[in-house]
Amino acid sequence: MAGVKERLQGAWKGLQGTSERKTKPLPALLTPYRRIPIQGQSASPKPTAANLRRFAETPVARRAINIVKDRIASMDWQIRLKRDATSDTITTEDLRLLRKTLAAPNPGDSFRTLIEQVLEDVIVGGFGAMEMELTGNVDFPFRLWPVDGATVQVNAEWNGDAETPRYAQVNTHAGREKSIPLLDRELMYVRLNPRTYTPFGLGRLEVAFESIRAFLEASSYASRLAGNGVQQFALWMEETTPAQHERMVRWWQDEIEGTGQVPILSSEKKPEVLRFAGGTDADLHLGWQEFLLRMIANAFDLPAMLLGLENDVNQSTAGEMADDAFEGAIKPVARLLAEHLTRDLFGKRLGMWDVEFIFNDLLSRDETTETSVQLNLLRAGVLSVEEVRAMRGL
Repeated sequence: MAGVKERLQGAWKGLQGTSERKTKPLPALLTPYRRIPIQGQSASPKPTAANLRRFAETPVARRAINIVKDRIASMDWQIRLKRDATSDTITTEDLRLLRKTLAAPNPGDSFRTLIEQVLEDVIVGGFGAMEMELTGNVDFPFRLWPVDGATVQVNAEWNGDAETPRYAQVNTHAGREKSIPLLDRELMYVRLNPRTYTPFGLGRLEVAFESIRAFLEASSYASRLAGNGVQQFALWMEETTPAQHERMVRWWQDEIEGTGQVPILSSEKKPEVLRFAGGTDADLHLGWQEFLLRMIANAFDLPAMLLGLENDVNQSTAGEMADDAFEGAIKPVARLLAEHLTRDLFGKRLGMWDVEFIFNDLLSRDETTETSVQLNLLRAGVLSVEEVRAMRGL
């Protein structure tokens, strides 16, 4: 059977010289969106992401995004043979070559900076994308480029033909918009929450959009109310002449206001105090803001504790909530990304279907339990030392 280099040579067949990146970085910057079909085919555009990305820069949304994005981007990872792999030609040196290339996927990015950009788009709009380029260089067989997923159109009528464009990127050049067709093996398109009635995914920030908008409005109102510092009461004095009224205002401003003295009034009728609001935290609608924070946390599949609501958290529940956040918010996205790298990059682009990408943190969260299980399997003769070392990424 052919080795890795021979398979790469087969994948490079037909390339003339060094291939160039086809997509353009940041094509939608300050550019209005219009639909351009994929060479006359039926294409579906993703709705504009300008508001989504603006909301992604607010504190609450940024906190929720970073919890998932930074946790996945900082995970240790490995490239290994699949459990049911039938190939006997892929060596440790071949796997090391793939890891070295993936660690520096292009001249300007490391694996972490590349994945952070893709994960940002996945969480915000459910449209993470990267271009997969073959280089023809045995030492660095491929390059990966981050792509603005909001500019990618999907051919809803794609029938699986490898030579028919499945995607297209809309970009602007010299004031004119044009569409760049992309084959299925040229673009990795990561959809979060895929559905049958649309070719696009659904980002978590899309789900939380209305809740974030309402929270920003409530927060802005509370900020204005707290910052204006207007008194919440007034004195009502009946049957006073304009001169008496003016003298009362001047006396209050000159002698009482800001001095901390006790005002003493003498008049035939007691002045009436008119109170406009309670003057308490209830006027800031903090309870409503807390409810919105919980809704935002639900949209991101996170416990409210991680967004700063710790009033109902104790020592016995904090650890359980952290585990729920990993299982419900982080682990599914990490598995989705790992599956795309395995299928799209190693399988479709490089033709290496026996190789897989995995995050080591997803194999086991409890290191003590994992070690105990592996030791028991070693003693029973079920696993060899080499197999255990491979499981641990050594």
